[in-house]
Amino acid sequence: MTSSTNGGNPRESTRILVVRNDKVGDFMLAWPVLASLKAAAPALHISVLVPTYTAPLARLCPWIDEVILDPGSDAGRDEQHSLLARIREGHFAALLTLYSTTRIGWLGWRAGIPCRVAPATKWAQLFYNHRVIQRRSRSTRPEYVYNIELADALLLALGMAPAARAEPPYWPLPAGTATAQRALLGQELGIATSRPWVYLHAGSGGSAVNLTPRQYAELARLIDERAGEGRPIWVMTAGPGEEATAGELRDRLVGDGLEATVLPPRSGLGDFAMALAAADLFIAGSTGPLHIAGCLDRPTAGFYPARRSATPLRWQTCNSESHRLAFSPPAGAAESDMASIDIATAGESIANLLKSHILRESSP
Repeated sequence: MTSSTNGGNPRESTRILVVRNDKVGDFMLAWPVLASLKAAAPALHISVLVPTYTAPLARLCPWIDEVILDPGSDAGRDEQHSLLARIREGHFAALLTLYSTTRIGWLGWRAGIPCRVAPATKWAQLFYNHRVIQRRSRSTRPEYVYNIELADALLLALGMAPAARAEPPYWPLPAGTATAQRALLGQELGIATSRPWVYLHAGSGGSAVNLTPRQYAELARLIDERAGEGRPIWVMTAGPGEEATAGELRDRLVGDGLEATVLPPRSGLGDFAMALAAADLFIAGSTGPLHIAGCLDRPTAGFYPARRSATPLRWQTCNSESHRLAFSPPAGAAESDMASIDIATAGESIANLLKSHILRESSP
C-alpha cells in the first residue's frame, strides 16, 4: 500500500539515487532492487549512496552506474554540506531510500529531488512525497522483497511499469570468473580444486547471533561423515578481529581428522567477496558474508535467532530457493538460544544440499 503527497511531476531525467548506507548484509539485500530497476528500465542511471565500508562492493555491482560516498551521521557540518552539494549536482529525478533516516530524508528534500520514495515509518517520512506502508517489524516477507516493493513504487511514481522480478543470481559474474578464483585460491592455499569446498564463517560481525565454535566443529564433523567419497575441504573465513576464532576452529577440525584451512586476509572487501564465488557451500550466521554468498547464488546454510525482527524469513538470503537452508531455535526455546538448534538434523540437511549441488555441477 502506498500513500503520497503531491510533490509535482518528476523531471524527465533517468537519473535516480538509491540509498542503503548501513551494513554489508543490508546492502547486499538491496541488489535485487537494483537488478529489478535495470530490468524495468535499462536506460536508468543508478547512483547509490553508501558508506566507505561497502563502497568496494558497490563498485563491483553490475547494476550501479555511480557510487557516492556517505560520510555518515557523525561527519562534521562541512562534510554534510559537501554531500548536499554533490547530491544537488546530480540532478536526480528520484530518490529511493530503502532504510529511512531523518538525515537522509532532509538531504533529499534540501537537494530538491522531486520524487522521493521511502517506507512510511518514523519522523523521516515527512521528507518524502511517496511513502510505502510496509510494517517490516512484522517480518512477513524477506527484506529484499520489501525493498523490491519500494522500487515498484518508485517506478510507478515516475510513470514506468514495474518489470517482472529479476531472478538470481543478483550478482551475475562473467563466465569463468568462479573457476578462475578457484584455481587461484587452490594454488594459494595448497588445496585440491577437485574436491568440494565448504566455507565456514564462525564470526558474528558484532551483531548477529551465531553458533559457538564448538557447535560449528560438531556440525562440520557430521557433514564430513555424511559426505562419503565427496568429503569437502573446509575453508574458515573471518571478518576483522575474528581471525583467532577462525584459526582455533581450523585447529579443532584438523584435530578431528578433517582437512581444513583458513582463508588468508584479502586485499579488501571486494577481493573477499570474489573469494566466496569459489565456494560450493557457505555456512554462517546471518552476517554480511552470508548475504554476499547468497547474492552470488552460492548454496548457503544460515543460522538465525528466533527473534521476530531477525527471523530466517525476514533476513532470507537472496539466492535461489533450492540453494538455501535456514535454521533457528525451535518453538518454546528462548529466541537467542542457539544451543537448542538440533545440530544433527542441520548437519544431515546441509550434507544433502552439498551432495545435490555437486551432482548439479557435475551434470553435463
